[in-house]
Amino acid sequence: MIEVMVVLAVIGLLLSIVSPRYFRAVTRAEETVLRENLWVLRDAIDKHFADVGRYPEALDDLVARRYLRSIPLDPMTGSRTSWVLVAPAEATEGQVFDVRSAAPGSDREGTPYAQW
Repeated sequence: MIEVMVVLAVIGLLLSIVSPRYFRAVTRAEETVLRENLWVLRDAIDKHFADVGRYPEALDDLVARRYLRSIPLDPMTGSRTSWVLVAPAEATEGQVFDVRSAAPGSDREGTPYAQW
């Protein structure tokens, strides 16, 4: 019985050491995916503007015109519909000038996800 308790104590100690590293790695991976998805969306918006001469009316326009296969997932919110759309200064140029994450919180350096 004492041997089982010692083994469980050792396992508990190892888990307490490993679990914080695991959760930091998961957060780091989500932030990397968010950066990549924002880059892909912004690149598609810029290509749309270069081809058409105006920004898209919605993100679905990028999919309809085959600039994207599908709208990327925001890994922080777990949704494809939570992107915050930023309109251009001129309303006649379209509706989607830029895109941001609607995720609450900040990255590891303290920058809010909404400012990326």
